Amino acid sequence: MFSTAIRFIDYGQQAIQAARYIGQGFMVTLDHMNRLPITIQYPYEKLIPSERFRGRIHFEFDKCIACEVCVRVCPINLPVVDWKLRKIMRKKQLKSYSIDFGICIFCGNCVEYCPTNCLSMTEEYELSTYDRHELNYDQIALGRLPIPVTEDSTVETISNLSSLSKGVMEGHSDRRNITDTN
Repeated sequence: MFSTAIRFIDYGQQAIQAARYIGQGFMVTLDHMNRLPITIQYPYEKLIPSERFRGRIHFEFDKCIACEVCVRVCPINLPVVDWKLRKIMRKKQLKSYSIDFGICIFCGNCVEYCPTNCLSMTEEYELSTYDRHELNYDQIALGRLPIPVTEDSTVETISNLSSLSKGVMEGHSDRRNITDTN
């Protein structure tokens, strides 16, 4: 008789626990229904990349001294630097420079360690193509400066999802901490 009563009490406690979990789920759902959508309509709206965003690499042919520091610091030895030695001036002359962005990991080491600052990161992030060979950029393609998102008249720019109010984000993180402690 006591075992039946204990089972009945355990069943009741489990039912109450299940109802609490369902109630918590409904509260999260209701909380999200009161928020504004943060979806960006991508081709027509674009986020402005942050100041330290590592996009496509820009190369300035005239500044390069063919020292190959970029090749030595690259974790995958990616930049291809072709040069010839000018014996009269005892100086290297750069013939060609290329980077395959299909392999590049955008670590930024080449930009950071370049002694002449001929390499820089741009805010261009739309590098997708149908043919992987189109991602191999030579010095001409690397020298092309992209149109900044802020200057593109066909696109509405949105700066870093700052449209969310701080109260919404703080409330969300606080609620997560409360449910984790229960």
